[in-house]
Amino acid sequence: MTVTVICALALSGCGDDATAKPRASDASTPVASAPASVSPSSPAPVSASVSAPPTPRSSPTPSPSASRGPQALPSPGNPGGDATVPAAAQAVDTRRPDRVVGKGTPAGCTSAAVVSAVAAGGVITFNCGPAPVTITMEATAKVRNDHGPDVVLDGGGLVTLSGGGKRRILYQNTCDEAQRFTTSHCQDQPTPRLTVQNLTFTRGNATGQTAEGGGGGAIFVRGGRLKVVNSRFTDNRCDSTGADLGGAAIRVLSQSENRPVYVVHSTFTGGRCSNGGALSSIGVSWTVLNSVFTGNQAIGRGANPAKAGTPGGGSGGAIYTDGNTFTVNVTGTVIRENHANEGGGAIFFVSNDRTGTLTIARSTLKSNPSDGFETQPGIFFLGAKLSR
Repeated sequence: MTVTVICALALSGCGDDATAKPRASDASTPVASAPASVSPSSPAPVSASVSAPPTPRSSPTPSPSASRGPQALPSPGNPGGDATVPAAAQAVDTRRPDRVVGKGTPAGCTSAAVVSAVAAGGVITFNCGPAPVTITMEATAKVRNDHGPDVVLDGGGLVTLSGGGKRRILYQNTCDEAQRFTTSHCQDQPTPRLTVQNLTFTRGNATGQTAEGGGGGAIFVRGGRLKVVNSRFTDNRCDSTGADLGGAAIRVLSQSENRPVYVVHSTFTGGRCSNGGALSSIGVSWTVLNSVFTGNQAIGRGANPAKAGTPGGGSGGAIYTDGNTFTVNVTGTVIRENHANEGGGAIFFVSNDRTGTLTIARSTLKSNPSDGFETQPGIFFLGAKLSR
């Protein structure tokens, strides 16, 4: 199956979605089996283990396998995906990093080193030895808004960052004063520009995080820009209930000039959250290319707004998007065997003012059950146009 949809969303404030969700019966596309009550809707010092740039273990090209030696982790993404990747969505050249985590052995590749490197900003690579390594984070790595303007993490296909099932792994928020305000309009500023590439994020957990509405078990981003290339997300978590909370792997709010988050050649598996077992956003556009989503679950109950007697949630087994004017483009991607307790086993898309569009092209959607409601198999859509 191929589906094409385009949408755009703008936030007037700092991430609040005050617009009431439309009732399913208002959908511009006929709704199948939707219940009438559902209305879808000073920087840290650099660690001693972060050295000046020696020989980087990273990819200078956008190829998902270019940096992967014989011991590298499996390449993520859909090898059969045929989407053309625009220049803006390709991997960053990291052959001349600003800082390198590690000195050639796993011993130097620590949580503290990662936290310090991210706070310092710039292009960051890893030199942890020739074999794959897992770094269990003892604290969340936070991007400083006054450093950069680019923050790039390149794992060279060998590095896994783990939340240990206890914490979020990576955080960027232009509206968080603790990370330094840099403009008077935090919800729409062009930097920092965060790129993660050739990395694995596993067992991130944002459960109990309430700032900005929570969500984002592996990565939370508000403001600036985000790009994800050649990366894998496995077994990430966020809160199990909440009407609009989501993103077991990634939660995004407020991207500069409403430009899209790029997700390219990446894989998302085993995520569980109230909504959006992989991705979730409010008022944000996405371009998802040549990627794979399998085994993700939206486990909340009661939809959005929450039905009486329920905590809300349960929509968008793989992808949950909400807002006004925004676009979602999914091309060359496999979305298979995801599940939603409420609506949209694969994708939940609600444009409150009906200006949003969704495009799913040359992609496979298969076996994505929705226990509550959907407008097409695996999809719940309210917006200007759904193409497939």
